[in-house]
Formats: sequence, structure tokens, C-alpha cells
Amino acid sequence: MHKLAWRRYGPGSDGGGPPLVLLHAFPLDSRMWTDTIAALPQVPVLTIDAPGFGDSPDLGGGLEEYADAVAGTLGAVGVRRAVVAGLSMGGYTTLALAERQPGLLAGIGLLDTKARVDPPQARAARLQMAEAALGEQGAQVVAPMIDTLLGQTPPEEVRTEVSGWLTQAPPSGIAWAQRAMAAREDRLATLRQLDVPALVLRGAQDATASLADHEEMAAALGTDVVEVDGAGHLSAVEAPDQVATALADLHARAR
Repeated sequence: MHKLAWRRYGPGSDGGGPPLVLLHAFPLDSRMWTDTIAALPQVPVLTIDAPGFGDSPDLGGGLEEYADAVAGTLGAVGVRRAVVAGLSMGGYTTLALAERQPGLLAGIGLLDTKARVDPPQARAARLQMAEAALGEQGAQVVAPMIDTLLGQTPPEEVRTEVSGWLTQAPPSGIAWAQRAMAAREDRLATLRQLDVPALVLRGAQDATASLADHEEMAAALGTDVVEVDGAGHLSAVEAPDQVATALADLHARAR
């Protein structure tokens, strides 16, 4: 079983209930959760870097193998049940985990993501980016994403930080992730079978995952959509305090 890079924050899991596991967006790594975690001092948090990102090794296969590696990593550190929340690609992986390892979930958080597959044009664009990342463009292929990742008027320091992260995206990780996301399955039906506390959250200015996408998931989970004003696709980076409040509520409901 593949093991991914992980980090633990906050109180020990024995004193704070099941850990809150955070899965990051493409093409970033777990650093994107830093400010959100700082606003969750009473919640045991565990972050995991996606295959090929941060300190995690590359991994073959797709999101299913990533989900299995998450489960294997948690098992290796003694976690049998967790509240798992993912943003964007992290959300796709959380959905795969819900399908493959539903007993692991004490709660689920889906942030700025969707359960449906990409339309053909978007899938083709992902595959094109994967090829370009492995060619001469390298990490530069994701630089234009800055305008779709953030809201309409992000603070300049946030834009600068995210731009820096994009320049550090590993080309092999970019290619693997885009191919994995292009091949992902529709998992809306998986959500209808879950019976755990749930959070569906969206930056109100998210240009990638629509309100309708989130309402569909929320309806399947029997909950409502939480919208964060002023934030785009990277809600946890742009509005960490509001996202932390929603995650803390999810964790409290799952304890």
C-alpha cells in the first residue's frame, strides 16, 4: 500500500475526536490549508499531500488509487475513522474515498468541487495540459489558472502567494492529476448512500464549480450549501476563517 506525506496539527486525536483530514486542490499542496488550520486550534487536523505534490511520491493509476493511498496512509498512522474534507481535486478524491472506503468516514466535507464528470471539452483540455506540462512548458502551463482559482478582487498578498505556489507545481504531478481528474467517474449516487454529517461549501465567486453543482451534492447528502462571500475557487485560501468555522462545525457534529 502506497503511503503519502502527512502532517498532524492540533490536539491528539484521543482528546479531540476523530481527526479532520484535509485534501488540497490542484495544482497546490497542503500549504494551502495553513491559515485555515491556524483558525482550528481545538480540532485535530491531518493534512495529506497528493501523489507527486508536496512531499508525496508519484503514484500510478487515478483518483481511485489516490483514495486508496489516503486510506492506507491513515491506517499506517492508526486512524480508523476520520472526518475527510477535500477542496476541488481533494473533493474528487474524497468522493472516491466515500465510494471505496465508506466505513472510514465519520463525516464528509466537499468544498468547491463537484460530483459529476467533466464535459468532453473540459476533459480534452485536461489531457492537453497534461501533455504540455511534460513538454517545454512545464509548470508554466498552470500559471494562467490564477485568474480562475481566485475571486474577483483577492488581496494582493493572496494573489502573490498562490502565483508562487503555481510556479512550484511539479510537471509530473500536473500531468498525473489532470489525467486522473479527466478519467474520474460520476459519484453523485455515492453521496445518496452516505449517512454521516456533511458539509458542502463554495466560494460565492467560484468560476469553476457552480452553485448548481454544490446544490446537487447537498441535496444528495441532505444538507444545505454554505456560500462564502468574496471568495473564489480557493475558498480556504481566500477566506480561511469562514472555512475554518464551517469545518469546525462539521467536526463537532461528527464527534
